[in-house]
Amino acid sequence: MRYPATEKLEIIRLVERSHLPVRRTLRHLGVPKTSFYRWYDRYQSFGERGLEDSIAVLTGSGTASPMLCETRSLSWHWMSQSCRHGSWP
Repeated sequence: MRYPATEKLEIIRLVERSHLPVRRTLRHLGVPKTSFYRWYDRYQSFGERGLEDSIAVLTGSGTASPMLCETRSLSWHWMSQSCRHGSWP
């Protein structure tokens, strides 16, 4: 299931405020932990803008920049796909 950026932000805030461990909170919310941590990394790196569905929003060009491909906080799947398809030099 795809979540809009507003829901991702609300989930992040709920997890941050929860007195329960992160994994238990995510289980109650029905959110996969891998998705949450991917959102949370992007949120910490890029703020609310990082929660948008398209990472192209972050570069403004629709292609991955070398700096983004080197950023460890982005998901490996996204980096490998973008870098493999020649989206950066």
